[in-house]
Amino acid sequence: MNLARPKALGALLITAGLLTIGLPSATAAPDSRSTGCGKQAVSTGDYEVVSGGLTRTYRLHVPEKYNSTKASPLIVVYHGRGKTGAQTEAFSDLSQLDAIVAYPNGVIGDEDKQAWQGAPYSAKGVDDVKFTADLLDKLEGELCVDTDAVYATGKSNGAGFTGILACQLADRIAAIAPVSGAFYIEGKRCAPSRPVPVLDIHGTGDTTIPYGGDGQRDLPSVETWVRDWAVRDHCDQEPRVSQQGDDVLKFTYKGCTADVVQVAVTDGGHSWPGSDASSGPGYVTQTFEAHELIGAFFESHKLRH
Repeated sequence: MNLARPKALGALLITAGLLTIGLPSATAAPDSRSTGCGKQAVSTGDYEVVSGGLTRTYRLHVPEKYNSTKASPLIVVYHGRGKTGAQTEAFSDLSQLDAIVAYPNGVIGDEDKQAWQGAPYSAKGVDDVKFTADLLDKLEGELCVDTDAVYATGKSNGAGFTGILACQLADRIAAIAPVSGAFYIEGKRCAPSRPVPVLDIHGTGDTTIPYGGDGQRDLPSVETWVRDWAVRDHCDQEPRVSQQGDDVLKFTYKGCTADVVQVAVTDGGHSWPGSDASSGPGYVTQTFEAHELIGAFFESHKLRH
């Protein structure tokens, strides 16, 4: 499994130093190959899946080197409020990774904007966790997926939803990597079925989803949200702090049963690090590229080892 482009990943690990873990090549265990292995390949394009009585849509990227007899990692990417999967694909560069990548679309909620479960403005009564499970069933039945290498990432409202998936669908999601996450406080207690690896990326200058939280909107601080995961994953209380370039701090929790890493972009906006396309307001760091960092983190974490 090789999620990242070798040259770009090498430059990231050596010059940025954001990840120091090794990334050994791995093959899918026989029992982690999905039922779609050996079937005629589904091509890149736009598709539908019925879930909860609704016809849902998603954009699918199938890598050029896809082999229907070799299990591939699967990354599901959730857009921000009022955005689309196609827009997120355009600025995130996640389709450059050597993985099957799905970009689903949320259901229209308040102000006629697409959104995801867990936010106060999302469509009432829509179960996006069940939708995700249905989407995974469909993709795993049509493509050769390594079911131990299924991941979730996204931006803003979509990033916040990956936190809900980690709480409720930990038996299928190997790791999450939210960017500029809107982690609205819900009434449900988060009790994942297993420790979940978490990589969080957020700008300290984000004015849309403030790094320090927003009590009026029931948004906790990013540090609080990450620390809660450090507790769930049984990490040491205080993280190790390191600086990368002039504008990035990395907080790495140690002693965990599942890795927890926070990357804080100094003065960073509500944006996607490293992107050359418009991804949101505020400063965009070029110290690292989010898709490469996310790809490296995902590659080093599988559901079962």
